Amino acid sequence: MATLIRRIISTPGAPAAMGPYSQAVLIDRTMYIAGQLGIDPRSGQLVPGGAKEEAKQALKNIGEILKAAGCDYTNVVKTTVLMADMKDFSDINESYKQFFCGNVLPARAAYQVVSLPKDAQVEIEAVAVQGPIQDASA
Repeated sequence: MATLIRRIISTPGAPAAMGPYSQAVLIDRTMYIAGQLGIDPRSGQLVPGGAKEEAKQALKNIGEILKAAGCDYTNVVKTTVLMADMKDFSDINESYKQFFCGNVLPARAAYQVVSLPKDAQVEIEAVAVQGPIQDASA
């Protein structure tokens, strides 16, 4: 059996991990991006503006991690959105649509949770595949 290569992805363009985990781990061509909060990496603080702005910043942070691995948002195949209040679902979707749009969208799950680190309103994690992707014809 072939040995798979594990590569840790890290970039100063996204907030540093707040615990014993990596920003992302790349196994072969599959990248697992840790949950990102709406933290501005320069200040280390949550961005103001509630769930909509936190979601936008979390997705920008994911973009920086993708870029560090030579990828972009089109490489994302699955996301998970955790939110403190399901009432923010529409606002989060408004931000989400700025990064993922068109006919080929990643699969997604969304959950309301009791609380998130730093009293954040939103956390988003992603799975991406490194390299060129060709969509199947309909």
